[in-house]
Amino acid sequence: MTEFLQQIINGISLGSVYALISIGYTMVYGIIKLINFAHCDIFMVGAYTGYFAITTLRLGFIPALFFSMAVCALLGVVIERVAYKPLRNSAKETLLITTIGVELFLQNIIKTKALAGPNVLNFPEVIPTATFKIGGLQFSNIQLITLGISVIMCAALQFLISKTNTGRAMRATSYDRDAAALMGININRIISVTFAIGSALAATGGIVFGMLYPKLEPIMGVMPGLKAFVAAVLGGIGIVPGAMVGGLSIGLIETLSKVYISSGLSDAIAFIILIIILLVKPTGLFGKRNVKV
Repeated sequence: MTEFLQQIINGISLGSVYALISIGYTMVYGIIKLINFAHCDIFMVGAYTGYFAITTLRLGFIPALFFSMAVCALLGVVIERVAYKPLRNSAKETLLITTIGVELFLQNIIKTKALAGPNVLNFPEVIPTATFKIGGLQFSNIQLITLGISVIMCAALQFLISKTNTGRAMRATSYDRDAAALMGININRIISVTFAIGSALAATGGIVFGMLYPKLEPIMGVMPGLKAFVAAVLGGIGIVPGAMVGGLSIGLIETLSKVYISSGLSDAIAFIILIIILLVKPTGLFGKRNVKV
């Protein structure tokens, strides 16, 4: 029983990172119905930006976190304006292929010697690791920080969407973009804000992931990004609380499957879950089927 509870703690910690990434997927899809596969590499850029902020600029954890969030928020807006906006009225397949192209571009530009290079980097220990024990359970301050940041960010985002004018404009744009424009909402601004917020959350996920698993490489965002996409679909893509629940669920499933099934099959299990969801309940746990008459 103690071992099981220990894996639950580890799974929640990992799932918190997935939740931060999956919210970006779900926000962008909710606004413009786009699966932004480049989002997983904004997560990677966030980790690298945090690394350089700590090692080169000598910033502490909080300043490095905000610096990385700002850089990635700007990057997300630039990507949307340069790569996605001109194709906004194109076929969905065209936009989807473009997101993959942006993903590959980000991976390869990070590999250049002018930036990080192709070699693996070790994320610095910006916060000294401390371990706590309660009974037979063991957890670290880094795990607590990861969970705390995830909860705070998700709660702040839910407040923004539910209680502010910007959030109301985002919900209106998500529901009917043309009607929102007729009501005076600046659609381009709302889309940019959405990309900025989603990218900032991905950067947060990148930094805490680097603290949990201190190995940085240009392709580090691919697998977490795909699992975060599964989490978004599981929770109901386009629904922020669903992304949080989906991220925690995938983190728990991955951790428990590694221990009790097979470490080699844990990734496959996540994608089997995606297939099952699409077959059984494609709207996800919190999604509602739209009925058109």
